Amino acid sequence: MGTELLYMDDSYLREFDAIVSGVKQDEISLNRTAFYPQGGGLPSDTGIIRKGNEEYKVVDVRKEGGTVWHKVPGHSLTEGDEIRGIIEWDRRYRVMRMHTALHALIAIMNEKYGVLVTGNKISPERSRVDVNLEKPNKELVREAIEETNRILSKGLPVKIYHLPREEAMKIPGIVKLANALPPSVDRLRIVEIEGVDIQADGGPHVANTKEVGKIIFLKLENKGRNNRRIHFTLEP
Repeated sequence: MGTELLYMDDSYLREFDAIVSGVKQDEISLNRTAFYPQGGGLPSDTGIIRKGNEEYKVVDVRKEGGTVWHKVPGHSLTEGDEIRGIIEWDRRYRVMRMHTALHALIAIMNEKYGVLVTGNKISPERSRVDVNLEKPNKELVREAIEETNRILSKGLPVKIYHLPREEAMKIPGIVKLANALPPSVDRLRIVEIEGVDIQADGGPHVANTKEVGKIIFLKLENKGRNNRRIHFTLEP
């Protein structure tokens, strides 16, 4: 039996109750979790697991098959223990803002220039996205970021819902990853920035684009033929 993924339905869930379902040295699995495991270019959550008066730091989270494993160095937890999980919220919220910013920026660049994502890495302080842009063009990137910031400032709702895979795959632009398809599951989790973007996606997002703030362009790198890396951060 796998782990129930609470973050899939509620990106704002900061604390939750769960039961330890497995122990593997300094890692534990839970029957349910709000901790996001590393994946999709996003870092894992960090935080605390509390059992009574005992408190342990969660330093890394990974998914193996249908089970989420939490790295909790020095713990003395055993299978069946009832725990309280607490997300390091400031860090998670920053990642959520970065993630929604990335979706909006790629949607604008895809619409205006037809680019697709070839890779990305999000972190709380600064992020990057690789796109299949033929020529390095800082002015083009600056214009795209300026347009994205204008759209983000409108305060558009960001909706999360699920659709049957067959229905979802009929939506134009549902996949913006070059040479990639969503996982082969019956239902896909959809993230929609109203009027701007709609994607199959498994990560946490803010609920309104006004929460993102302003995208700040840092630099543009060449990463091979037809591949450009855009570095950015957020303000505030």
